[in-house]
Amino acid sequence: MTFSSFSLDPALLKAIAESAYNEPTEIQKQSIPLILANHDVMARAQTGTGKTAAFALPILQQLLSEKPISTNIRALVLTPTRELAQQVYKSFKHYGQFTCVNIGIAYGGVSTKKQILEIKTGLDILVATPGRLLDLIRSEHLSLEQINTVVFDEADRMLDMGFKEEIDQIRKYLPVEKQTLLFSATFADDIYKMSKSILVNPKVVEIDEKNTVADDVEQIVYAVDADRKRELTSYLIGSKNWQQVLVFTRTKQCADYLAKEMTKDGIKSLAIHGDKSQGAREKALHEFKEGNIRALIATDVAARGIDIKGLNYVINYELPYNAEDYVHRIGRTARAGNSGLAVSLVSVGEEWLLTAIEELLDIQLLQQWLPGYEPDLTKTVQSDKKPINKKNARRNALSPGDNSNKRKPGSRSRRR
Repeated sequence: MTFSSFSLDPALLKAIAESAYNEPTEIQKQSIPLILANHDVMARAQTGTGKTAAFALPILQQLLSEKPISTNIRALVLTPTRELAQQVYKSFKHYGQFTCVNIGIAYGGVSTKKQILEIKTGLDILVATPGRLLDLIRSEHLSLEQINTVVFDEADRMLDMGFKEEIDQIRKYLPVEKQTLLFSATFADDIYKMSKSILVNPKVVEIDEKNTVADDVEQIVYAVDADRKRELTSYLIGSKNWQQVLVFTRTKQCADYLAKEMTKDGIKSLAIHGDKSQGAREKALHEFKEGNIRALIATDVAARGIDIKGLNYVINYELPYNAEDYVHRIGRTARAGNSGLAVSLVSVGEEWLLTAIEELLDIQLLQQWLPGYEPDLTKTVQSDKKPINKKNARRNALSPGDNSNKRKPGSRSRRR
């Protein structure tokens, strides 16, 4: 099968050809025809499978097939984070580069002036984060009355970050008659509950076995004392001459600490998390992609929003509270047919987190000792107790900027 099998506009096929794609991925093969047939779609696919094109191409095709009915937006894509919004926006811009379709983006952390001007000029497609979208609607700079298609991208992440209330509010501004597409990396119970309220007779697409990682990702687990994790991280990167490494922590405080200390070790590093300004986040990503820094230290806000070609190394400095986040973290590597290495550091008291991952993936990840960094078995370490509610523990680990879920009743959302 080729992309021409979908009867796409020549302008779209030209953009696809420039991407050097030979044939559609499985998620694209199954989703594109259903979306073009105007069905509601509920799709699950792991990261790196080409899901953005799976909804971007048919949406662009639908708009090219219709006559503009107004200057109002006709397609809306909601994403949980700024980084993911930028990634999706760039994909739409790329595939639509030879068309007259106008595409815009709106997210928090930056001035609304440019976004408002873009909306007033006229847009066909808007990619947005929930908080900024509601701000624009409530300030009467934006109307969703002419929306034909709405996409909830990374829907499971949106719910994890506490955007249920924002989603409910946004739905009130959407027309009753519309096409709704829900894309998610997982189909947890809360996703099924959400789907029943927003989808009408949906077609369900599920790609790959649930909660799997790419075959080309080598997974290594090192047992190490907690107070030597930073030292081991710098040693691995330095001694093996790794040039681009994405390092995950659970909290913004740990990310900031690690970036500062690793830079002292001679490993130039920057941190990225929700409390950083948008400018700082974009600068850090740019520096990392350009190879000006060797390590990018990130919280899970970046787990599904960073797409870096040729990224070979991911280090879990701290394992996530939710095992599914592990899949998304290491999914940043081994993309587009490349191989990758995921290293996880586990200290006493964190074994339950590793066990949860093993149960989720139905595999055994044996802990190894790296010579010179063997755990000190003579130490008396008090084991951390397993949080009663893993979802709450994960939310608490995120910074307020990543997931501000605490505000007074009736106050306006500041989440982005």
